[in-house]
Amino acid sequence: MSTMTYAVRDSTTMVRRNLKHLLRYPSLTVTVIAMPVVFLLLFTYVFGGTMGAGLPGDLGSASGDPRADYLHYLTPAILVMTVVAVAQSTAILIAKDATEGIIDRFRTLPIARSAPLTGHALAAMVQTVLGVVVVLAVALALGYRSDASVAGWAGAVGTLLLMGWAVTWLCLALGLASGSVEAASNAPMPLILLPFLSSAFVPADSMPGPLGWFAEHQPFTPVIETLRACLDGTGPGSDAWWAVAWCVAISAVCFAWAVRAFGRARNG
Repeated sequence: MSTMTYAVRDSTTMVRRNLKHLLRYPSLTVTVIAMPVVFLLLFTYVFGGTMGAGLPGDLGSASGDPRADYLHYLTPAILVMTVVAVAQSTAILIAKDATEGIIDRFRTLPIARSAPLTGHALAAMVQTVLGVVVVLAVALALGYRSDASVAGWAGAVGTLLLMGWAVTWLCLALGLASGSVEAASNAPMPLILLPFLSSAFVPADSMPGPLGWFAEHQPFTPVIETLRACLDGTGPGSDAWWAVAWCVAISAVCFAWAVRAFGRARNG
């Protein structure tokens, strides 16, 4: 077999290993998915009436119900936060492997060096799909409706998967660089906070001065705006290009960082 065939086979084995861990300890998956669901309910029913009334006329679902309008505006952002929450749990899992000696065991096996990292990344993508489906189902139950075409849904799914791939590699690198499970659980915390400084909950142009500039130009805003446009059945314009560029750049840089950190962990 070729080197690529061995790598695919070994990566598949690692994916099965990680998925079995998720099935054996479902509480982690439940906790990860519960957080965005709580945010969705909190912002819809506690803040939605007031914040929906303050949305510009071209945003929301134009239903005349401020809470329904805000749910329409909010749901794409909560889907993005779901992807981030899953990636954050990946940092904990890879740090656990690194600190418990599992990586040293893998070093003694005749497997592709990339397989353990790839296995974690692909298992995280499976968990991401599950989380997005659950959160979207809750949003639909609350009254969210999309005007997306088949192409729009494909664009939305592609955007979420591309962003998930990028933040998963970032969290893998952070988990390996943290040195402990406790540190790894806190290292990705800015990823949870950054959406609050984007267009996730209010339009970026409603924020004052430098804060508005930062919200407009940070990675989460074009991703969220692209997702909104896809689900609304409109064209995302330049936001889509910026979203893809950010995701590809983050994936490339963090993949290299994770591989390097993994090599140090293996040699440690």
